[in-house]
This record gives sequence, structure tokens and C-alpha cells, in this order.
Amino acid sequence: MTPADLRAHALDHLAQYLAAFPEERDALDALATQLADDPADVFARANMRGHVTTSGIVYDVAADRVLMIHHKVLDRWLQPGGHHEGQDRLEVSAAREVREETGVDCVEPWPDPSGRSRPFDIETHAIRANPAKGEGDHWHHDFIYLFRADSTQALAPQWEEVKGVRWMPRADFAALPSARFARMSEKLLALAPARTPADLAPSS
Repeated sequence: MTPADLRAHALDHLAQYLAAFPEERDALDALATQLADDPADVFARANMRGHVTTSGIVYDVAADRVLMIHHKVLDRWLQPGGHHEGQDRLEVSAAREVREETGVDCVEPWPDPSGRSRPFDIETHAIRANPAKGEGDHWHHDFIYLFRADSTQALAPQWEEVKGVRWMPRADFAALPSARFARMSEKLLALAPARTPADLAPSS
């Protein structure tokens, strides 16, 4: 995909997301504005106004567990993801990051009733300057996609990037120290309305 195609693709997925979650419009204003008016490449890591990243929430609904990595540099639990490489569709990039960082190969997009691959969540957050990498303060605009997988699959962490990988109970995922995880946990709960409270109790 060309940079122009990618930008149009990101704008389309942002529009789909905001149609489903209009209450998040103000929080994503910086992303919408940059996609609309930044003449520089918003997928390039060198863009210090901000750039697009992709990540994946991989959910085993039967086990009520979420696939998470322990990020080596940030030293915290996060969903697998990384910088967009400026080539593939956003959901393809997210799936690749999941496979590379966790070794979980059998990952399928979560079926969307609309038949389209809209984001599960979008998170814009500030990144502090890193002089060692020649990077100033900037924004990450993370397009997060939902996948499903069996949590009994073998894990093969990408040790260059992560300190660990685990299938985390959704309740633990929701309790991580960022409001975005609680928000995404609520969205996960909404995917399985027929399940009982006992089914959704955290497992040890």
C-alpha cells in the first residue's frame, strides 16, 4: 500500500471506530487532526509529531484469558504490538506483531458482525523523549485489533523484545495500571453476553 492508501485506510478505520464509540472522539482528536493535516508520513517512526503503531488483543473466550507480553524496555505488561512498517493494512500489521512477539501462530481475526475489520480499540498516548535513539517527545497512535486463539498453544517469546509472555486472566488484565485495560476488558465482556458470572470468574 502507498502512504496515501495507508492514510485513507487509517482514516476509514478511525471513522468506523468513532461511529461505534462516539464518546471517545475527544480523546482521539490528536490522531484525527494529524491524519487529516500532517504532510509528513504518519506511519514513519521518524515523525516526531506522532506516528501509527498497531497491536493485538488476543482473547480465548472459553478460558477468559488475554495474551500479554512483558515489555523488555518499559518493564510492564502490555498487549503485543509495535511500530507499523509502512506497508500492510493495519490489522495485518497487528497480527504479525502478535505472532512475532509471542510465537502463537493460530491467531484468527475476531468476527465482526459488520463483516469489516474495524479496530477493537484505539489508544493515543504520549511517549517521552529518548535521546539515545535521537527521538523527541511524540505521540503513539495505537490501532488495536481483536483476535481469537486457543490459550493451550505453545508460547515462543521473542526474547529480544520481551521479558515474558503469558495468558492473563481477564480480571488481572482489567486491573493493570492503565484505564485502557479496564475499558478493553469491558468490551471483551460485551462479546459474550450469554456467559454467566460463574463462567467469567477469574481462574487461578
